[in-house]
Amino acid sequence: DAILKFLSDEEIARVSTAEAVASIRDGAEYLDLQHIDQGILTAKRGTSVEMGHVVPRSAVSAATWAKILASLRH
Repeated sequence: DAILKFLSDEEIARVSTAEAVASIRDGAEYLDLQHIDQGILTAKRGTSVEMGHVVPRSAVSAATWAKILASLRH
């Protein structure tokens, strides 16, 4: 919930749309909300990602991604 507070309504809609995708593309950065302690992850071919718990970098603005990164450093 702490991470999701950084997202605008539009970004939340994009993240929700991303949940409908079967997988995340190879090389894409994302944050797994169930494993925030792992930090920012990079999708690799063959990696299983539960899309309902993922915030893909491509779904949020650069400013929002920067806020997420800053919150992870604390």
